Amino acid sequence: MTKPKLVYFDAPVSRGEECRLALHLAGVDFEDVRIKRDAWPALKPTTPFGAVPVLEMPGRAPLAQTNAILVLIGRQHALHPKDDFEAARHEAMMCHVEDLRAAVTPSMRMTDEAAKKAAREQLASAYLPTWADGVERQIGEGPFFGGAALNVVDLKLHLAVRWFASGNVDHIPSTIFAGFPKLTRLHDAVRDDARVKSWYARA
Repeated sequence: MTKPKLVYFDAPVSRGEECRLALHLAGVDFEDVRIKRDAWPALKPTTPFGAVPVLEMPGRAPLAQTNAILVLIGRQHALHPKDDFEAARHEAMMCHVEDLRAAVTPSMRMTDEAAKKAAREQLASAYLPTWADGVERQIGEGPFFGGAALNVVDLKLHLAVRWFASGNVDHIPSTIFAGFPKLTRLHDAVRDDARVKSWYARA
């Protein structure tokens, strides 16, 4: 292996995508391995915790867990705070995004459409606004979570908002976070960053 390799599914609003974006913003030349769903059962037992993303670096054991990967990239490439307390505050928000995913994921596995609709409507009426309020109260003058500089936590928050704004999460309005101006501003600031634009402009 001569360069880092990131392994994940080809999913546009995902844990893997935020790690890809972090590597791209860091200027790291990496191998972007996008696995097929039918290949996953054979690959799963070879990963550290039976999950992806996994970051493989020359001379190192494979590293799993999204937030650990993001923090490593952030520390190595000035995309994560150096101050210990501010870094911990960013990492707490990254955990908050994982809490969001954990809350929504069970509904993604539901095959009964009526049950899924009820679960998603409950998320939209209670959990999601409460979750977003928790984010809103942690963001300062912005435009990013920690101020003027884009960090890995911002990529994670951006993709969380983008997931719902896409309109692809059935029974949850694409405008679910429209009433949270700081979170919306953060999403837009990441979207409009030249480095992020260059990632999505690739052929």
